[in-house]
Amino acid sequence: MYNFGKNICKRQLTICLVFLLLSSINAFSQNEDSREYISFGFKAGINFSSIYNSHTENFHARGKAGFAGGAFLYIPIAKYIGIQPEVLLSQRGFNSSGIYLLSSYELKRTLNYVDIPIFFAVKPIERLTILFGPQYSFLMSQSNVFTNSSLNRFQEEQFKSEPVRHNIFCLTGGLDFNFNNVVFGLRTGWDVTHNRENSSSQTPRYKNIWLQASVGFRIY
Repeated sequence: MYNFGKNICKRQLTICLVFLLLSSINAFSQNEDSREYISFGFKAGINFSSIYNSHTENFHARGKAGFAGGAFLYIPIAKYIGIQPEVLLSQRGFNSSGIYLLSSYELKRTLNYVDIPIFFAVKPIERLTILFGPQYSFLMSQSNVFTNSSLNRFQEEQFKSEPVRHNIFCLTGGLDFNFNNVVFGLRTGWDVTHNRENSSSQTPRYKNIWLQASVGFRIY
């Protein structure tokens, strides 16, 4: 009987110790500032893009929505600053109307990029990250869909075969709103280099500009 009671006391003591240990860990984690730790995660959202600095006459562009998503890594330098590189699949482009070889057209252009921004990150508070920095974009593919076009087949093929620039240098910046492991991101970006390697091309010559909204999840 004595041993039975003694075993019950030991179990209760063990349960109490485990409970106190877990409570201590939980309290420590709540007080811990995540700004001082490396974090990694994934994000997905949308781009709304258009163009600026166009050098083609009789060309009018409108905005276009596309997918954006990938991975991000935060590397702290100090409590309030760090570096945040990202690797994203990003759709940009525009809807437009114009004239090519004296024929009118309407065009839906989709540009599929791999974006690699390198952000300098400022975290004045744990819930907010201010981001800005350069971005390298590599063009993987370009899709041109003509609608209401008076271009003949030869003109369309010639339009599509114009040489494009695959390596684009950009500038980008934005905000991240951090809620535990969930991150809401807002970005804006603009190309520094033009889309064409040949400045004398008769097809549209321009620079992309875009807004991006995303939702991310930090794995650790």
